[in-house]
Amino acid sequence: MKLIALLVFCSRLLLSETQQLNTEEIDCNNEDVFKAVDAALNKYNTRIQSGNQFVLHRVTDVKKMVGSDIFYSLKYQIKEGDCPVQNGKSWQDCNYRDAQEAATGECTATVLKRNNERFYVATQTCQITPAEGPVVTAQYNCLGCVYPVSTKSPELEPVLRHAVEHFNNHTKHSHLFALQEVKGALKQVVAGWNFEITYTIIQTNCSKEHFLLLTPDCKSLLSGDTAECLDHAYMDPQLRITSFSQECDILPGEEFIPPPTKICAGCPKAIPVDSPMLQEVLTHSTKKLNEVNNGTSLFKIDTVKKATVQVVAGQKFAIEFTAKETTCSKESNQELTESCEIKSPGQNLECKANVHVIPWEQKIYPTVNCQPLEMVSFMKRPPGFSPFRSVLMEQGKEGTTRQLRSCEYQGRPPKAGAEPAPDSEVS
Repeated sequence: MKLIALLVFCSRLLLSETQQLNTEEIDCNNEDVFKAVDAALNKYNTRIQSGNQFVLHRVTDVKKMVGSDIFYSLKYQIKEGDCPVQNGKSWQDCNYRDAQEAATGECTATVLKRNNERFYVATQTCQITPAEGPVVTAQYNCLGCVYPVSTKSPELEPVLRHAVEHFNNHTKHSHLFALQEVKGALKQVVAGWNFEITYTIIQTNCSKEHFLLLTPDCKSLLSGDTAECLDHAYMDPQLRITSFSQECDILPGEEFIPPPTKICAGCPKAIPVDSPMLQEVLTHSTKKLNEVNNGTSLFKIDTVKKATVQVVAGQKFAIEFTAKETTCSKESNQELTESCEIKSPGQNLECKANVHVIPWEQKIYPTVNCQPLEMVSFMKRPPGFSPFRSVLMEQGKEGTTRQLRSCEYQGRPPKAGAEPAPDSEVS
């Protein structure tokens, strides 16, 4: 009965309700991230027939997709725990098995959050590597649930091909149209698959008088007409499109002629946060920060969030960044160098800097204003704190090194009167 009720509930998420999903990055310390991962891992563990449950190791990527519904796209790593799957314990009550005996895995999942604050796993794929043996792939799709798919997914190609042909065969426009951009796509697993796709098409130089179908010779016209379309398609298990509906709004090309660009002398202009022109500016911002800060430790810049430059009498930079307390002390007259490590636990600052650079006078005038954030601890979390800690990982590629931020699971807080659990192993 529970399964039937879930299928009926999921089936109410009809594809006829258009969802324009806006994707945004989200910090793993967000409470909903842990709830979404918990739902996904519980779903995986309930499908294991024998052996031990898996325990969360770290979350490596999470995105929030907001429309009429909220979806979380997750990537997370797991390790085999010491709790058998049939003992009734939650994975949060389990410890990791010894590294040489433990299986490991990586999962990608799409989790739906409904208004009643419940989380439903729409799709999940896990690659499990046993301690000894070949990699095993486990896949789960919620029958009847609607979930977003990548706009670049190959499974959309036959539907889009059919959609463009349908438009060209059923409109009176003099020219053929070609696909321009896929803006969003939803999928529903039934006895086959339902798709809802939002996309744009653009007029080509091929007239219907001379061309029956699109060919490689048909090129998009930048000044041509465009159309915005919303299609619903059903594909049966034999991969045939047996039901299809299309709604398109044709927009004349002249509506897309961009207005003349206005040149604003002296207006702030956004620049990349990794721009080389910021290096010297950030150095002076850090120096100024440590001059005006009343603490005993030196701070270093951790993340640059936003930067603009404005042409005035010279250049004026506006920068937003976060800074972290280091192990180097002002009292010992130490200088901030690469050897100054981030202090744990340590103070975080959220800062805004304005730096006026006058090149011909070789003068730089920085001002920095900072607000303290909560202390960040890398120990086992006390009650009420996030179950994650941030971990920086380096990956080599063609001789280069880059840093990726992931969020490692620290475990649930110890119960009152209990001995604290040992720190989890850090890979």
